[in-house]
Amino acid sequence: MGKLYTIGEVLIDFIANQKQCKLKDVTSFEKVLGGAPANVAVSVARYGGQASMITQVGKDAFGDYLIETLASNGVNTSCIKQTKEANTGLAFVSVQENGERDFSFFRNPSADLLLKSAEIKEEWFEKGDYLHFCSVDLVDSPMKQAHKQAIQFVKGKNGLISFDPNVRLSLWDNSADCKSAILEFLPLANIVKISDEELTFITGEENEEKALQSLFVGDVQIIVYTKGKDGATILTKNKTFHHPGYLVEVEDTTGAGDAFIGSFLYVLLSNHVTKETLISFVNERHHDLLAFANAGGALTTTGRGAMGALPTLEQVEEFIKQQGD
Repeated sequence: MGKLYTIGEVLIDFIANQKQCKLKDVTSFEKVLGGAPANVAVSVARYGGQASMITQVGKDAFGDYLIETLASNGVNTSCIKQTKEANTGLAFVSVQENGERDFSFFRNPSADLLLKSAEIKEEWFEKGDYLHFCSVDLVDSPMKQAHKQAIQFVKGKNGLISFDPNVRLSLWDNSADCKSAILEFLPLANIVKISDEELTFITGEENEEKALQSLFVGDVQIIVYTKGKDGATILTKNKTFHHPGYLVEVEDTTGAGDAFIGSFLYVLLSNHVTKETLISFVNERHHDLLAFANAGGALTTTGRGAMGALPTLEQVEEFIKQQGD
């Protein structure tokens, strides 16, 4: 089995202990590991796959905590740098009465954004490895160039590139810059995972079918379109496959998308899928692939927080069996 590398932000999420409360009124928080690329790496590692995180944290207590937490969850941390130039990124999160999350970020800049392209090493990667990234760390920074270098190295090893835009507009100076960065990196990916909430923003197209087809640019081979409780769809240039997903009692949706794509990539890795065999695998095994990914995402919503709620391989397999799928 190849290895999964994720690159981008890893930070401390301070989750409010009070429910239905504005952030300004919160009096206590729980400290947890956060960052979508980190969640995806933990998801794959929890299933028994090999996952490594490429990032940078501060040379501080929070940075030490993040490295130790990732390692304790089976993620290889040898590609994580520490610096004194900036602190580890922090995010404070609460859920308001209307169900919307209230965020406050401390990353101007945080240590991850200062990771340089020269610190990405070609010898990390081997044939058959995957690289997954999101858009949060594609702001104009050294880290953006580090992404390009990592992508170039993985492509040079004929590996698969996965991109989940995971739009977080509050972390950008303006929405135009966010959209521009996503469109710049989109053609570099082989797999693009996008949610129904992001589709119109990224494509500028109201018609769902036209919007999805417009994403087939550059090296893009498949689009993975997630619709929350309504399941998910895989699109190739010629075919469409849908799975309705699973109904569960939702506690917290944080990290569900990360669990979905982590589960999706694990199935591909465990079946030794390459750039050359991706389309044929999807054509033949789309049901199993989407069932596993939907189950991973659904189970994550039944717990609190992202990383702590990520399921094991046994839990996902048992859940699918119980659903008769």
